[in-house]
Amino acid sequence: MFSGSIVALITPFNHDGEVDYVSLKKLVDYHVAAGSDGIVAVGTTGESSTLTIEEHVKVVMKTVEFAEGRIPVIAGTGANATHESVTFSRLLNNSGIAGCLSVTPYYNKPTQEGLFQHYKAIAEESDVPQILYNVPGRTAVDLKPETVARLSEIENIVALKDATGDLSRIAIHRELCGEDFILLSGDDATGLEFVKQGGQGVISVTNNIAAEDMAKMFRLAKEGKFEEAEIINQRLMPLHKNLFIESSPIPVKWAAHKMGLIANGDLRLPLTELSESARPIVAQAMSEACIY
Repeated sequence: MFSGSIVALITPFNHDGEVDYVSLKKLVDYHVAAGSDGIVAVGTTGESSTLTIEEHVKVVMKTVEFAEGRIPVIAGTGANATHESVTFSRLLNNSGIAGCLSVTPYYNKPTQEGLFQHYKAIAEESDVPQILYNVPGRTAVDLKPETVARLSEIENIVALKDATGDLSRIAIHRELCGEDFILLSGDDATGLEFVKQGGQGVISVTNNIAAEDMAKMFRLAKEGKFEEAEIINQRLMPLHKNLFIESSPIPVKWAAHKMGLIANGDLRLPLTELSESARPIVAQAMSEACIY
């Protein structure tokens, strides 16, 4: 259902702070042409926390419209208030999305029982498959494997995006959740190794600017051609690392603008543009990866 190289898509803005739908369509077409396996619209990389509910839903719906059925679109529906995530789920029912990706609630630091009840409430209000998203480095809360296992028993909770970078969890999740539960990496630097150890793919930041290479790498991995895949991965490793030299998506939006994929690299406060000192580092990574 969900596998391969899925892009955690940036949300482009005009200089006035409004969403740039012309650039958004260009991005969708770029990923279709490159062979990306899916798009996550308005996830963390899409600056979901700075969009209003109305903007959030519109960006998802426009992404589905621009995709025209050529590529699956997964909606980011995470929030730190359960009722807000439930609202996203309700508004996006029957919208044409392939699934929802919900990050663990940030800042309020719920217990494991709170996390279970949060995701259970979302799943009950949605008619599409649900992907759990664990990224404790951003949210200050860790969705434990035992809680993932409980949630995997809910019919429409089908996958986990694990951005912990802890590869030891793959075997634990597989044992606790069964062979049918989908495991996706949320960490580009360890994404290929994640698949080698039994994961099905990655939801990627790097994919925003190296979509063709990422798609090819994970196709090779799916075919068991890990040595060939590793050659691509090592070439992209400077991007995997340096696209996080400042808070994502600051570096990747700067890079996407430099490549002409979006009209400008503007972000919404409190994020600010890539610093002058970081720009040559990201540019060098792009050069070493042979994408610019």
